[in-house]
Amino acid sequence: GQSMRLGEIIMAIALAALSVFIMWKSGEVPAWRGERFSNVGFDERGVPGSGFWPFWLAAIMLVCSIWVLINAIRRQTGPSQKNEPFLDGHGIGVVVKMGGGVLAMVALTDVISMYAAMALFLFYYIFFLGRHSFALSLAMAVIMPFWMYLFFDITMTKTLPKGLLVIEDTIYAPLDTFFRGLGQIEFMLCFLIGGAILAGGAVLERRSKATQ
Repeated sequence: GQSMRLGEIIMAIALAALSVFIMWKSGEVPAWRGERFSNVGFDERGVPGSGFWPFWLAAIMLVCSIWVLINAIRRQTGPSQKNEPFLDGHGIGVVVKMGGGVLAMVALTDVISMYAAMALFLFYYIFFLGRHSFALSLAMAVIMPFWMYLFFDITMTKTLPKGLLVIEDTIYAPLDTFFRGLGQIEFMLCFLIGGAILAGGAVLERRSKATQ
């Protein structure tokens, strides 16, 4: 079980280090806006700061990583008690496919925006890797980034990367104006319509499998 246990320990340490790095970067603010980590709490209006979500999500990941590390060292996890290698041929293939997709998403974020890059990644993951139907894959790839856009950019006013300036000006600027001008009922309908589209995609996939 040394290979599996060692792999689990190394991954736990790597994730813990990544968590600390994200927490540190999340606390960066311009000098004129305050000291480091002054943006990870709530401001005077009661609104989460710019680093609130990444900082505390990374903090949770850090706690989980430390917990996994402790259990792996004490041999109290399933993988630490097995004799199989940490990654076999199939596992390496999965890591390469997933890692390649994530790297492509990161590379495209500053070009076509976070939301568009996320949409492409979701479609790649759900359709090509997950082998789900085209309808469900397309629905997930469109609706999930759309919901995130409504939540972060419109509701929380926390702007995520919008890609090249021409894309931000020609696509996102009009969208921002439109959605921020909606009433509460109309805004909630956007979420409900998205949910209906996802449900429709799931129904189409179920019917397709039933007829095969």
